[in-house]
Amino acid sequence: MTDGAALLQSRRHAVRDVEWTQPLHWLALGWRDLMRRPLPGLAHGAALALFGAVLLALAHDRFWFLAGAFSGFLLVAPVLATGLYAVSRALERGEPASLGTALKAWLPRDHRLVAFGVLLSLAGTGWVLTSAALITAHAEPAVRSPLDFVRHVVLGPTLLFEAWLVLGAVLAAPLFASSVVALPLLLDRDDSVLAAVLTSWRVVLANPATMAFWAALIIAITALGMATLLIGLVVAVPWLAHASWHAYRELIADAPPA
Repeated sequence: MTDGAALLQSRRHAVRDVEWTQPLHWLALGWRDLMRRPLPGLAHGAALALFGAVLLALAHDRFWFLAGAFSGFLLVAPVLATGLYAVSRALERGEPASLGTALKAWLPRDHRLVAFGVLLSLAGTGWVLTSAALITAHAEPAVRSPLDFVRHVVLGPTLLFEAWLVLGAVLAAPLFASSVVALPLLLDRDDSVLAAVLTSWRVVLANPATMAFWAALIIAITALGMATLLIGLVVAVPWLAHASWHAYRELIADAPPA
């Protein structure tokens, strides 16, 4: 599909302007879905927490790598939640919603979700490598533990931590804008990947304050999940995933499928 055709396809979707406090409502609806069908969500959350634990065990003495890996998690998390979007959609339609519903979402009729997931994964990998290179090149002495990261990067005499945050934000902001409603839209519609990304950008440009607040909530809840020895991710991941489906449903005026 050409850029012009993708733009025309995107413009078929009307974008709503919503209050900046609406993300709190999305979180409430996401929690309701999680409580109604906890198994799919908790299974996803447990799998991601287990992955984080394995990563921590393998690279516990290379925190310069872990810092990028765990922050890169925020970039690829939307695609990992695809199955939970399907669960929320099934609950909304009054259809059976189970772990099978979530797993079935990974077997789409085409490869759009896979293609978008690969792009996000490549972006996440790029950030991990960039983060590791920045810290290892400029942190003295070597960063090998969380305490080293705090002492030599966060509280160090240089502006390394500030540079690390700015670099991460420069990468994360356009990726967030590209994916905030793109994956639920791809699950729900036959739009191309480019059209879904353009629609996502239209949502962000129409609701900058709301999307900034939503991004801050996602970061805060994910950080809390990580700070509890990753145990909190078991709940945080599905909660945010279900809430993201409701964000899509409210931000796209014509979201109900034809």
